[in-house]
Parts: sequence; C-alpha cells; structure tokens
Amino acid sequence: MSRILILTNSSGGLYDFRNEFVKALLAENEVYISLPDDVKTRELAAEGAHIVRTPIHRRGVNPLEDLKLYTSYRRLMRELKPDMVVTYTIKPNIYGGFCAGRMKIPYIATVTGLGGAFDRGGLFVRLIVQMYRAGLGRAACVFFQNEENRGIFRKYGIAAGRRDRLVMGSGVNLDRHSCEAYPDRDETHLLFVGRVMKERGILEFVEAAKALHSDKVFFEVLGACDEDYQEMLDQLEGEGIIRQLGFHTEVHPYLAAASAVVVASFHEGMSNSLIEAAATGRPVIASDISGCREAFDEGRTGFGFTPGCADELIAALEKFLSLSVEERGRMGRAAREKMEREFDRTKVTAAYMEEVHRILLR
Repeated sequence: MSRILILTNSSGGLYDFRNEFVKALLAENEVYISLPDDVKTRELAAEGAHIVRTPIHRRGVNPLEDLKLYTSYRRLMRELKPDMVVTYTIKPNIYGGFCAGRMKIPYIATVTGLGGAFDRGGLFVRLIVQMYRAGLGRAACVFFQNEENRGIFRKYGIAAGRRDRLVMGSGVNLDRHSCEAYPDRDETHLLFVGRVMKERGILEFVEAAKALHSDKVFFEVLGACDEDYQEMLDQLEGEGIIRQLGFHTEVHPYLAAASAVVVASFHEGMSNSLIEAAATGRPVIASDISGCREAFDEGRTGFGFTPGCADELIAALEKFLSLSVEERGRMGRAAREKMEREFDRTKVTAAYMEEVHRILLR
C-alpha cells in the first residue's frame, strides 16, 4: 500500500465536502491527515485514517506562526515518508507544497478560493504570487474549482507548465443532500449560510433583513460568528429582525426548512452552501461571481446580485418574494436537476482518483 498524507485546515471541511475522496484513498492506501481541530476527527479516524494535529492560523499573517507551520510539515514528511501529498486551502497549498516539492514528494494541490488576495495590487500581490509559485511550482497536478481562479494563476505564471484540472468544486453528495418537498406554508424563511464575516456578505444580508422582514418573512443566520459582529447580531435578534441558528455540523435539516438560501460572498472557489441548498431542492439568491454563478441559472433556479450591493440583494429577494409557492417549488426542483447533471460528487472524486493513480503508478 502507498502512504498518502493529506494537509488541510479544517476537519469539518474535509469530512463534509471531500470524505468520498478520503474513503476512496483509504480503500487502496494508508492515509494520514494533518489538521488543526477536532470537529470531525473522530469520524475520520473511525474510517481508518491516522490523524495528526497541526495548529494552523487560517487567516493570520504572522511570519513566525507560518514558519512553525512550515517546520511542522517538514518534520511530518520526514517522519512519515509519504508516497504522495494532497493539499487543500491556502496555507497547506503554499507551505505543504513547498515542503513536498523540496523533498521531491509528488503532490496534488487544490485551490479552493483566493479570497481578496489578488484585489489589492502592488507589493502585496507580488509577495502572494511568489509564495504561490514556491508552493505550487512542483505540483504534479493543481485542481481549480472555477475558471476565473485558474485564469488568475495562469496570468501570473503560477504553477506554469504544471498539469491543472477544473472540477465543479467539491461536488455535492446527492444522497446526503436529498431533494426535499418544498415547504407549503404561509411564511417565507430566508436562510444565510456561512461564516459570519464581512466577506461573506453578512452586512448586506442584515440590510435586506431590515428592509424586508415582517411577520411573514423571516431572516435567519446559520453559521459561526468569525468576526466582531456578535453584538450586532444579538441586537438585531432582540429587535426581531433576524434569527440566529448558530453553528451546526449537519446543515441539511436547516436547508430543508428554508424557503430559499442566500449566499452573499464576495469571493468563492465554489460555494458548497449554494450547491447543497440546490441539491436539497431550494432556490438560491446568490452573488454573481465565479464560484457561485456556475451553480445557478438566473430566473430558473435562483436570482443573482452584485456582492457588496445591498440594494441589488434586496431587489433579488423582492423578485423571489413575488413568486407563488408553486413557482418557488418548481425553481427548487430545477435546482436539484442541475445538481444531478453537473455537480454529482462522484464525478469529482473520480477526477481526483484518476490523478492519484497516474502519479502513483508512473
């Protein structure tokens, strides 16, 4: 059996969105997973994976902390001597990829999104480009989740000459997120799904809630508060403008209870919240950006708007609110059909396994 090391920044993200790939690897290989938390480590270990705790400051920019991460990855690879490394998200891609490349270990990287890193320009972008070049310059394959991200990497010559592939995000598990009957009730529940932070569009969602909430229209927030908005959310909830549902590792029941799901992100690789909502049979109100627009059809499975523009979000929600329950139900069924055609996770897993076999057998 080959030994494979996975580097990621979230056990929940790995288990919820990539577990089919993990299980496919476990069926043929010995698998070690380096991650910083305990959210889904028990489940991953029960499947046969070996768990290694590695602290990661996901959004921190402290050079000393990043040096510790690089050192941890280097020590881990020296101890395990993996036959292949698989990396997800920015810091594992950069520091894990750099380690694997220097040690001549073949590795697959996945660009799950770029955030706002390439929007700033100047010295910052030049630094980011050099870091990505160091991390991905020797990758056996780089996976992208949308064409825009791949285009940016090609523009800056990141991983130039390396093999790359485009997949529809992590895909969606169509069994886990089964299509549910559309709610037949005299209420509308609009559900924000995601971490509560500025770049996820929470401020625009709040403005829409202030404008449109009523005794028949409810605005709900599902997700952990990652930035300093808890006091604001508590006040709005006290005023009856929003409802806080908190963080949950199993989101399907909340998607099923929603009338529509709102994804207001400024940046996405591919929005898992969006495709899971669509698979559940719910219309979506989504940012018109790469990583979202691929997953909905305007006017057929949802409505788009410019991220950061509360007025456009309100207008999109007003379009949805004008629909009858029957029209909303048809929109949800069309969303499910689109997921079945284009976003089946088995296809994404097959693409990754094809690369794994190509690399291990060469």
